[in-house]
Amino acid sequence: MKILVTGTAGFIGFHLAKKLLERGDEVVGVDSINDYYDVNLKYARLEELGIAREGLDEGVMTASTLFEKHRFVKLDVSNNEAVTQLFESENFDAVCHLAAQAGVRYSLENPHAYIQSNVVGFMNILEGCRHFGVTNLSYASSSSVYGLNRSQPFQTSDHTDHPVSLYAATKKSNEMMAHTYSHLYGIRTTGLRFFTVYGPWGRPDMAPMLFADAMLNSRPIKVFNEGQMSRDFTYIDDIVKGIVNVIDNPATPDATWSALNPTPQSSSNSYRIYNIGNSAPVSLMKFIETMEQALGMTAQKQMLPMQDGDVVSTYADVSALSKEFGYKPNTTLDEGIAQFVKWYQKFYGRAS
Repeated sequence: MKILVTGTAGFIGFHLAKKLLERGDEVVGVDSINDYYDVNLKYARLEELGIAREGLDEGVMTASTLFEKHRFVKLDVSNNEAVTQLFESENFDAVCHLAAQAGVRYSLENPHAYIQSNVVGFMNILEGCRHFGVTNLSYASSSSVYGLNRSQPFQTSDHTDHPVSLYAATKKSNEMMAHTYSHLYGIRTTGLRFFTVYGPWGRPDMAPMLFADAMLNSRPIKVFNEGQMSRDFTYIDDIVKGIVNVIDNPATPDATWSALNPTPQSSSNSYRIYNIGNSAPVSLMKFIETMEQALGMTAQKQMLPMQDGDVVSTYADVSALSKEFGYKPNTTLDEGIAQFVKWYQKFYGRAS
C-alpha cells in the first residue's frame, strides 16, 4: 500500500512509519516539526528513517537514504493549500493521521494552537480524502475524551460529552467530523483512543522522559495529586501493532447498529472508534518505583496537587480491538521501562 502518515517526526508516527516501511509499504511522511518540544529529537527520529536534517525545506519532498519506499515533506496540515497539493500529486491508498498539537496541560496556555492543528488540520485531511478518492482513513483520538467519566474501564460505548481540557474537546470533535464524512462521502474512518503510550523515542513532556531527566540531573520529580493517580501505560510496539491492524482492515458498517438506540462507537456507516491501550492500569507510584529500579537510583519526590485538565485514572477496555483483530499487548512495565531507559541513556549519553 501507499500510505500517508502524518506526524512522522512525532513519537507514534515515527514508530509506525518505520514498521510500515520494514514490511514493504510505501510511506509518505508529513510533519511541521514545530517547537512544542525539542526539535532536535524530532530531527533525530527522521534521521532514523533516512531523512537528513540538512536541506529540509518547507513543502519540498525528500527521499529517504535508508528506505527506498519512503519520502518526507515538511508541511503543516493546517495549511489547506499544501495539503490539497499533496493529495493531488500522490495517489494514496490509505491515510493514517497522527499529526496533532499534543498535551493536555499546554492546551491551557495556547488554546488557539489546538484548534488550528487538531480541528482545521483534521478538516484538511478529511477534505483531501474526499476529493482525491482515499476511502481508508485512520486517525488518533485520545483517552482524554472520557473527561469526567469515572466508570472504569473506559468503554467506547460510554458517552464522551464532558471533556475537561480543550485538547480532549478537539479529539472529540475529530470523531464527530469523521462520522460526518463517513456518512456523506463513504470514507471508511477509524479513530483510535490512545492510552498513555511510552517507550524509546518518547515525548519529553511525558512522565518517562520527565522523570528520567530529573532523576539523572539530581532534581526532584513532580508527583501530582500526591501520587494518587493511575494510567494505562502502553508500550509503543504494542500500540503500533494495533494501528497496523486497523490500517489493514478499514471500518465497515455495523449491521447491528440501530438509529432508535444508537451506540457511539460504531454506525450504519463505515465508522469505528476503538480504545487502544494495555488494559492494565498502573499506579503512578508503581511507575516511579519501576523507573527507580531501571535507573538504579531513588527519586526525590515533590508532591503536588492535581493539575487542571488532568484526570485521576485511565483504564482501557480493549475487548473490541482484541475480538476483531487479535490485539493483545504483551510488553510488561518492567520490560518496557528497561527498553526506554536503555534508549534514553544511549541517546542522551547519560548513565545512572
